[in-house]
Amino acid sequence: MNASTMGPSSLKTETAISPAGSASAGRLPVTVVTGFLGAGKTTLLRRLLLGSGQRLAVLVNEFGEVGIDGDLLRSCGFCPEEELDGRLVELTNGCLCCTVQDDFLPTMTTLLERADQLDGIVVETSGLALPEPLVAAFQWPEIRSRTRVNGVVTVVDGEALAAGAVVADPAVLEAQRRADPSLDHATAIDELFAQQLACADLVLISRADCVDPAQLERVRERLQSQIRPGTPVLPMARGAVAPELVLGLDHDPHSHSHDHDHKHEHEHEHHHHVAIEAKALRLAGRFERAAVERALRQLIQSHGVVRLKGRLRLSGKARVLELQAVGPRLESWFSDPAGRQPDAAPGLEVVVLGFQLPADDLQTTLAALLG
Repeated sequence: MNASTMGPSSLKTETAISPAGSASAGRLPVTVVTGFLGAGKTTLLRRLLLGSGQRLAVLVNEFGEVGIDGDLLRSCGFCPEEELDGRLVELTNGCLCCTVQDDFLPTMTTLLERADQLDGIVVETSGLALPEPLVAAFQWPEIRSRTRVNGVVTVVDGEALAAGAVVADPAVLEAQRRADPSLDHATAIDELFAQQLACADLVLISRADCVDPAQLERVRERLQSQIRPGTPVLPMARGAVAPELVLGLDHDPHSHSHDHDHKHEHEHEHHHHVAIEAKALRLAGRFERAAVERALRQLIQSHGVVRLKGRLRLSGKARVLELQAVGPRLESWFSDPAGRQPDAAPGLEVVVLGFQLPADDLQTTLAALLG
């Protein structure tokens, strides 16, 4: 965390976390899940839909697969039958990154008509999608003030990578490419894989239980050379991953909870239980927006923070600056007018999520970065 002090500051550890998504921030979070055909995207998505406790809408982009992914999600029982048509949308007209204006934007506009009934939207791209055009589409005027990119999650096949390939069956992927007449990028598989990794805010290695620790470490080292600094790389078996790592966490800094660390036991790295920790920090004082954002980015890289959410109250500003990060992606925006707190003292409140986070060191680093 970062803050630049212009007056007295005090830091304490505090946690208050709830699973809800968008209501407090006023913008609906959208998570993009990308990766090759067969990497494990749909398995992950089923787990998230059933286990997150969030009201999610899902946009599935597939073609040449006759709606298989959509059928798997439709039958998993993630929402009441009468809500399915409004919560699950299948786009089979071609790769979304090539049909953003024709398909993606109108679909998002329709989903946003019922934003008050949702905690978030998940977009599962086709195996051939380039994430960057989709992320850029969230800057379009129709949706930029109503959504925020919650993160780009790239799922990779750990078993295939351990065997020296980026996809288990290249022939199937090539057949998928031929099945889409609208595809206007003929990117080679290795280049497409590199672009999916370069855009990732979080990388999940599927089938991690099918490789031994030494192979998993080699896979991780290969991925680290292709991702942005600060991007977490986490193993995953059968789609099992803590939902808050993928979908983010919400916290209410105004609720007065007991001073403690929030921990969630997660099956991680060959069934070894590692606690996901949430550390909540408060720093009173006057801080500059640019300094806070710069310090938070440095903290994410230096301490392996997976997720971050916070609020900055700026001197002279009635509206609160919302902060949200996953891996190296940090976004900030001013809260809706309904969230005005004109009498609140200036200061920074942040909750960070990660593994084995050193609370004392986090506090020391934050104070130093903003001191």
